[in-house]
Amino acid sequence: MATFKDYHWILASRSPRRRQLLRDAGWEFDVIPASDVAEDTIRPKELPSQYAERLARQKAEDVANAFLSGKKEGIGKDSRPIAVIGCDTIAVCHGEILGKPIDVNDARRMLQMLRGNEHEAISGLCLIDVASGKKKVQHDRTILFMRDVADETLENYLCSRQWEGKAGAFGYQDGNDWLTLVSGSESNVVGLPLELLMKMI
Repeated sequence: MATFKDYHWILASRSPRRRQLLRDAGWEFDVIPASDVAEDTIRPKELPSQYAERLARQKAEDVANAFLSGKKEGIGKDSRPIAVIGCDTIAVCHGEILGKPIDVNDARRMLQMLRGNEHEAISGLCLIDVASGKKKVQHDRTILFMRDVADETLENYLCSRQWEGKAGAFGYQDGNDWLTLVSGSESNVVGLPLELLMKMI
């Protein structure tokens, strides 16, 4: 792929956390969310890391294909080539993939599973050069520990609704003292592994 500044970057995500991470890192980019990608179906024999990579690739491909089909006009009209960033983050505990909770009861189930245990945050990351179709797909892995917090603590967090739209029903960036990063990238847990992104570029 060309150098970092050669591209007109497109983030294929609705996540405000991913947008903020890129902005804080000094990136200039446009946001075009991918259309609906089924996040609840893992394929037979598919590893969690492969699942996260596949979802990231599907999101990036959806937006890249929209450019190729002429559905995205008015963006990328300068001389720079267009590149799309797709990302998907999941939590994994005891071998179970924990995506975004569907409701408060699902969020409670996830948090009860996580407390007192180590778990992984895995992000799939895909970069696509729209013109050439060249793509790179990798993943990053961070290990966290949630201490065995009381039911009352979990219920207070559930009432705050901060869990909504977050894999594993929690946000590391929410500042809860019951979550500890054991190893790996902090930005990966928030939703976009910046260190891996720069290595891939």
